[in-house]
Amino acid sequence: MPKTIGILGKKVGMTRVYSEMGESTPVTVIEAGPCKILQVKSETKDGYNAIQVGFSQKKSSRINKPMTGHFQKAGSEGFYHIREFRVLDPDVFQAGQDITLDTIFKIGDIVDVQGLSKGRGFQGVMKRHGFKGGGDSHGSNFHRAPGSIGCSAWPSRVVKGKKMPGRMGNTTVIKKSVKVIDIRPEENIIILKGPVPGSKNGLLKIYSR
Repeated sequence: MPKTIGILGKKVGMTRVYSEMGESTPVTVIEAGPCKILQVKSETKDGYNAIQVGFSQKKSSRINKPMTGHFQKAGSEGFYHIREFRVLDPDVFQAGQDITLDTIFKIGDIVDVQGLSKGRGFQGVMKRHGFKGGGDSHGSNFHRAPGSIGCSAWPSRVVKGKKMPGRMGNTTVIKKSVKVIDIRPEENIIILKGPVPGSKNGLLKIYSR
Protein backbone atom coordinates (compact mmCIF):
# COMPACT_ATOMS: atom_id res chain seq x y z
CA MET A 1 0.00 0.00 0.00
CA PRO A 2 1.33 3.52 -0.78
CA LYS A 3 2.61 5.53 2.13
CA THR A 4 0.04 7.96 3.57
CA ILE A 5 0.70 11.14 5.48
CA GLY A 6 -0.41 9.76 8.84
CA ILE A 7 -2.74 7.76 11.05
CA LEU A 8 -5.30 8.32 13.82
CA GLY A 9 -4.73 7.12 17.36
CA LYS A 10 -5.90 7.22 20.96
CA LYS A 11 -3.64 8.33 23.80
CA VAL A 12 -3.31 5.50 26.30
CA GLY A 13 -1.02 7.25 28.79
CA MET A 14 2.59 7.85 29.77
CA THR A 15 5.27 5.58 31.19
CA ARG A 16 9.03 5.19 30.89
CA VAL A 17 11.42 2.83 29.14
CA TYR A 18 14.96 1.91 30.12
CA SER A 19 17.97 1.43 27.91
CA GLU A 20 20.57 -1.30 28.38
CA MET A 21 22.68 1.26 30.25
CA GLY A 22 19.81 1.95 32.66
CA GLU A 23 18.92 5.36 31.23
CA SER A 24 15.26 6.30 31.73
CA THR A 25 13.23 7.89 28.91
CA PRO A 26 9.69 9.22 29.44
CA VAL A 27 7.36 8.02 26.67
CA THR A 28 3.74 8.24 25.57
CA VAL A 29 1.87 5.08 24.60
CA ILE A 30 -0.64 5.50 21.74
CA GLU A 31 -3.08 3.01 20.28
CA ALA A 32 -2.90 3.95 16.59
CA GLY A 33 -5.02 2.33 13.87
CA PRO A 34 -6.01 0.33 12.13
CA CYS A 35 -7.81 2.99 10.10
CA LYS A 36 -10.12 2.38 7.16
CA ILE A 37 -10.12 4.62 4.07
CA LEU A 38 -13.74 5.71 3.68
CA GLN A 39 -13.43 8.15 0.79
CA VAL A 40 -10.81 9.38 -1.67
CA LYS A 41 -11.09 13.05 -2.61
CA SER A 42 -9.49 14.53 -5.74
CA GLU A 43 -8.78 18.06 -6.86
CA THR A 44 -10.92 17.70 -9.98
CA LYS A 45 -14.01 16.58 -8.06
CA ASP A 46 -13.63 18.02 -4.56
CA GLY A 47 -11.14 20.84 -5.02
CA TYR A 48 -8.29 19.18 -3.10
CA ASN A 49 -6.52 15.85 -2.78
CA ALA A 50 -7.16 13.92 0.42
CA ILE A 51 -8.22 10.63 1.93
CA GLN A 52 -10.94 10.34 4.56
CA VAL A 53 -10.25 7.71 7.20
CA GLY A 54 -12.23 6.21 10.07
CA PHE A 55 -10.93 5.08 13.46
CA SER A 56 -12.44 3.29 16.49
CA GLN A 57 -15.34 1.09 15.46
CA LYS A 58 -18.86 2.08 16.40
CA LYS A 59 -21.98 -0.09 16.82
CA SER A 60 -24.33 0.05 13.86
CA SER A 61 -27.24 0.77 16.21
CA ARG A 62 -25.60 4.09 17.10
CA ILE A 63 -25.23 5.31 13.51
CA ASN A 64 -27.85 7.27 11.59
CA LYS A 65 -28.94 6.26 8.09
CA PRO A 66 -26.92 8.83 6.07
CA MET A 67 -23.68 7.84 7.78
CA THR A 68 -24.56 4.15 7.48
CA GLY A 69 -24.75 4.56 3.71
CA HIS A 70 -21.46 6.46 3.69
CA PHE A 71 -19.73 3.65 5.58
CA GLN A 72 -21.27 0.95 3.40
CA LYS A 73 -19.81 2.55 0.27
CA ALA A 74 -16.39 1.74 1.69
CA GLY A 75 -17.54 -1.73 2.70
CA SER A 76 -16.87 -1.06 6.37
CA GLU A 77 -18.56 -0.77 9.73
CA GLY A 78 -19.15 2.53 11.50
CA PHE A 79 -16.49 4.60 13.23
CA TYR A 80 -16.47 7.11 16.07
CA HIS A 81 -13.79 9.32 14.51
CA ILE A 82 -13.58 10.49 10.89
CA ARG A 83 -10.70 12.69 9.75
CA GLU A 84 -8.87 13.61 6.55
CA PHE A 85 -5.24 13.54 5.49
CA ARG A 86 -3.99 15.50 2.51
CA VAL A 87 -2.14 13.41 -0.10
CA LEU A 88 -0.20 14.26 -3.24
CA ASP A 89 -1.60 11.50 -5.46
CA PRO A 90 -5.10 10.29 -4.55
CA ASP A 91 -5.16 7.81 -7.43
CA VAL A 92 -2.96 5.35 -5.52
CA PHE A 93 -5.63 4.97 -2.79
CA GLN A 94 -9.05 3.42 -2.86
CA ALA A 95 -11.95 3.20 -0.43
CA GLY A 96 -11.87 0.15 1.80
CA GLN A 97 -8.09 -0.02 2.24
CA ASP A 98 -6.66 -0.42 5.74
CA ILE A 99 -3.97 1.85 7.17
CA THR A 100 -1.76 0.21 9.79
CA LEU A 101 1.28 1.31 11.75
CA ASP A 102 3.79 -0.92 9.98
CA THR A 103 2.86 0.58 6.58
CA ILE A 104 3.74 4.12 7.70
CA PHE A 105 6.27 4.26 10.54
CA LYS A 106 9.41 2.52 11.74
CA ILE A 107 11.50 2.82 14.89
CA GLY A 108 13.59 5.98 14.87
CA ASP A 109 11.26 8.02 12.65
CA ILE A 110 10.48 11.63 13.49
CA VAL A 111 6.76 12.47 13.51
CA ASP A 112 4.40 15.35 14.30
CA VAL A 113 1.49 14.79 16.70
CA GLN A 114 -1.70 16.85 16.73
CA GLY A 115 -4.24 16.76 19.53
CA LEU A 116 -6.66 18.80 21.62
CA SER A 117 -4.92 20.21 24.68
CA LYS A 118 -6.38 19.73 28.14
CA GLY A 119 -9.04 22.29 29.00
CA ARG A 120 -8.21 24.37 32.09
CA GLY A 121 -11.38 26.43 32.21
CA PHE A 122 -11.48 30.20 32.85
CA GLN A 123 -8.16 31.25 34.37
CA GLY A 124 -6.54 34.46 35.53
CA VAL A 125 -3.45 36.12 34.13
CA MET A 126 -1.04 34.51 36.60
CA LYS A 127 -1.87 30.95 35.57
CA ARG A 128 -2.74 31.70 31.94
CA HIS A 129 0.16 34.02 31.07
CA GLY A 130 2.62 33.67 33.94
CA PHE A 131 2.18 37.14 35.44
CA LYS A 132 4.11 37.75 38.65
CA GLY A 133 1.21 39.31 40.54
CA GLY A 134 1.32 41.83 43.36
CA GLY A 135 2.73 41.69 46.84
CA ASP A 136 1.69 38.94 49.24
CA SER A 137 1.38 41.18 52.29
CA HIS A 138 -2.02 41.96 53.79
CA GLY A 139 -1.86 45.66 53.04
CA SER A 140 -1.08 45.54 49.33
CA ASN A 141 -4.67 44.95 48.18
CA PHE A 142 -3.21 43.81 44.86
CA HIS A 143 -2.44 40.12 44.63
CA ARG A 144 -3.56 38.32 41.46
CA ALA A 145 -5.23 41.07 39.41
CA PRO A 146 -3.97 41.95 35.90
CA GLY A 147 -3.42 45.62 36.70
CA SER A 148 -3.99 48.54 34.34
CA ILE A 149 -5.07 47.47 30.84
CA GLY A 150 -6.04 50.69 29.07
CA CYS A 151 -4.08 53.33 27.19
CA SER A 152 -3.86 57.07 27.79
CA ALA A 153 -5.55 59.77 25.71
CA TRP A 154 -4.42 57.97 22.56
CA PRO A 155 -5.59 55.50 21.40
CA SER A 156 -7.98 55.52 24.37
CA ARG A 157 -8.84 51.85 24.12
CA VAL A 158 -7.59 48.40 25.05
CA VAL A 159 -5.39 47.16 22.21
CA LYS A 160 -6.14 43.83 20.56
CA GLY A 161 -4.13 40.86 21.80
CA LYS A 162 -3.81 42.16 25.36
CA LYS A 163 -3.00 39.38 27.80
CA MET A 164 -6.15 39.03 29.84
CA PRO A 165 -8.02 36.41 31.89
CA GLY A 166 -9.93 33.92 29.76
CA ARG A 167 -10.39 30.34 28.69
CA MET A 168 -7.19 28.31 28.89
CA GLY A 169 -6.46 25.13 26.97
CA ASN A 170 -8.92 23.12 24.86
CA THR A 171 -7.17 24.19 21.66
CA THR A 172 -5.59 22.26 18.80
CA VAL A 173 -1.87 21.82 19.43
CA ILE A 174 0.78 20.25 17.20
CA LYS A 175 3.98 18.95 18.75
CA LYS A 176 6.69 18.60 16.13
CA SER A 177 9.77 16.43 15.83
CA VAL A 178 8.71 13.58 18.14
CA LYS A 179 10.85 10.46 17.96
CA VAL A 180 9.35 6.98 17.56
CA ILE A 181 10.82 4.79 20.31
CA ASP A 182 9.01 1.53 19.55
CA ILE A 183 6.26 0.07 17.36
CA ARG A 184 4.17 -3.01 18.12
CA PRO A 185 2.02 -3.64 15.03
CA GLU A 186 0.37 -6.75 16.46
CA GLU A 187 -1.04 -4.62 19.30
CA ASN A 188 -1.53 -1.43 17.23
CA ILE A 189 0.75 0.37 19.69
CA ILE A 190 3.25 3.12 18.93
CA ILE A 191 5.52 4.55 21.65
CA LEU A 192 6.74 8.14 21.27
CA LYS A 193 9.40 9.99 23.22
CA GLY A 194 8.11 12.57 25.68
CA PRO A 195 4.61 13.98 26.17
CA VAL A 196 2.06 14.73 23.44
CA PRO A 197 -1.01 17.02 23.52
CA GLY A 198 -4.28 15.92 25.10
CA SER A 199 -5.59 13.80 27.93
CA LYS A 200 -5.96 10.04 28.20
CA ASN A 201 -8.23 8.53 25.54
CA GLY A 202 -7.93 11.74 23.52
CA LEU A 203 -7.86 11.52 19.72
CA LEU A 204 -4.49 12.14 18.08
CA LYS A 205 -3.35 12.63 14.50
CA ILE A 206 0.18 11.31 13.91
CA TYR A 207 1.83 12.72 10.78
CA SER A 208 4.81 11.21 9.00
CA ARG A 209 7.54 13.59 7.83
